[in-house]
Amino acid sequence: MKKEFKEGITKQGTPDLKYYAFDWDDNIVHMPTKIILEDENGEEVPMSTEDFALYREKIGRENFDYEGQTIVGYAENPFRNFRVEGDDDFLVDAMRAKTGPAWPDFVEAINNGSIFAIITARGHRPDTLKEGVYNYIINNFEGINKNKLIKNLKKYRDFVGEEEMTDDQLIRSYLELNRYNPVSFGDTTGASNPEEAKVKAMENFIYYVKSMASLLKGKAVLKKDIANKFLPVEPQIGFSDDDLKNLEAIKTHFKDKENVQTYSTAGGTKKKY
Repeated sequence: MKKEFKEGITKQGTPDLKYYAFDWDDNIVHMPTKIILEDENGEEVPMSTEDFALYREKIGRENFDYEGQTIVGYAENPFRNFRVEGDDDFLVDAMRAKTGPAWPDFVEAINNGSIFAIITARGHRPDTLKEGVYNYIINNFEGINKNKLIKNLKKYRDFVGEEEMTDDQLIRSYLELNRYNPVSFGDTTGASNPEEAKVKAMENFIYYVKSMASLLKGKAVLKKDIANKFLPVEPQIGFSDDDLKNLEAIKTHFKDKENVQTYSTAGGTKKKY
């Protein structure tokens, strides 16, 4: 299927050059998936992703109490539920998940047809994340509106000369344009130390959206009726994460370099970081 360029649309009918990057767990949604730790008796102890963000610097470095048990480190294959072997469970858990503090922004991105990236410490196949988002769309999950998305995607036909597609083809084409970055996919260290991997994923996403924005500006020049409305602004990228270490790494790396706004969702509330 041919890929087309799609953006959020302004009231003037031009792309808004607004992009989104999201952590998944405890940011977009609260998943029931657990990391598996080990206590002093060799028993497995499941830990939520929200708690893991608080304790991960201690795990394997010092013993600590957690829910009445003394944690001594990771169990064998502790991230098994977050990797390829957990792909099928991810799709089920995603539909059972409760919405997180960044969910309204995620809904806004999808309903407007804006380009987004999912940058998560999980290690599933990228296509598994994409399929999870597809399931949200076709089920109108918690405020996502398939009809609004399709309506906005169709607005691009005048802008980019898009070929006729069925509604499902439009959705699939849109999903192909977004980026899915499970930074532990094929990497055994990314889940416990995701900061560097997330910075790299964000660098790639920024390069991608800049390339897309440049092509869209070129198309605007060819359309004299909207060229004056399409201002040559730089892409705006917002990144949200509940883990402050990830946010600090992103903010420090891109400070004074890119138009990246960071938002913390730690504690269940979104605020500028």
